[in-house]
Amino acid sequence: MFTIIESRALAPEVRLFRVSAPRIARKRQPGQFVIVRLHGDGERIPLTIADADPAAGTITLIVQGIGKTTKLMNSLRSGDSILDVVGPLGRASEIERFGTVVVLGGGVGAAIAYPTAVALKRAGNEVLTILGGRTHELVLLEAELAAVSDELVVTTDDGSYGRQGLVTEPLTEWLVSGRRIDRVLAIGPVPMMRAVAETTRQYEVPTIVSLNSIMIDGTGMCGGCRVVVGGESKFACVDGPEFDAHQVDFGVLVQRNAMYRDAEREALDRFLADPAGEVEKVRHDCGLEAKAEPEMEMASMGAGR
Repeated sequence: MFTIIESRALAPEVRLFRVSAPRIARKRQPGQFVIVRLHGDGERIPLTIADADPAAGTITLIVQGIGKTTKLMNSLRSGDSILDVVGPLGRASEIERFGTVVVLGGGVGAAIAYPTAVALKRAGNEVLTILGGRTHELVLLEAELAAVSDELVVTTDDGSYGRQGLVTEPLTEWLVSGRRIDRVLAIGPVPMMRAVAETTRQYEVPTIVSLNSIMIDGTGMCGGCRVVVGGESKFACVDGPEFDAHQVDFGVLVQRNAMYRDAEREALDRFLADPAGEVEKVRHDCGLEAKAEPEMEMASMGAGR
């Protein structure tokens, strides 16, 4: 059982959670994620660790409510608990002194981009950040990314903030101008990552993307997160989630992510019909877990004697 220390809104349907998870907080590295299960009958969902405080024993998760489980999680508040948080999982981001690195975060992808941008800056890189959102409200972590960036450009689809347009436009301008760019990291919706990959391909700039494929166990056992990279099957949970963007088959990724769309819609409809009942499941299961913990500790002590 993992207690929610803080739950606050960042944008419509987007919440930030600080969760007590001391061991994960101590071990986590940029680019890694956790698998979360809210109650005993719940699905497992991957969430990137946006930040961690080893001293406080907390990790930060940023959740956009799209499907049943993410909307259910966004119904939880400070003091509530999560049944399972497993991690840190996945390969950490490759961090070294590359030179000039462009970090692109689209929407909630900013939560994934932020810890890697921090690590890249600490490694001595010049960090140029392009932050995008559909609207001003969906531009996330601007202040945090500005603090670790040598330059930050904001774009919005509707022009309500920053530049109107796509994140690929300022990137293209830098590339066309001949500005030296040694590496690009792009994290966001699949169409955005694919567009960035095509933009940098012709300039032969190494480009990394973090793939948001379907995951279940996060350990490579289920095969649900299979992606095609360089013509070979890879598991995003153990081989990634970060891959060479120029080698990713984005068409296969889109197809696989759409496989359960009808089932996801049905689950969401059931949740929306009785959201309070689902929240009660979370509190009930976590309450049972809390009652069982002292007994489990005592049993463990007895077995050790």
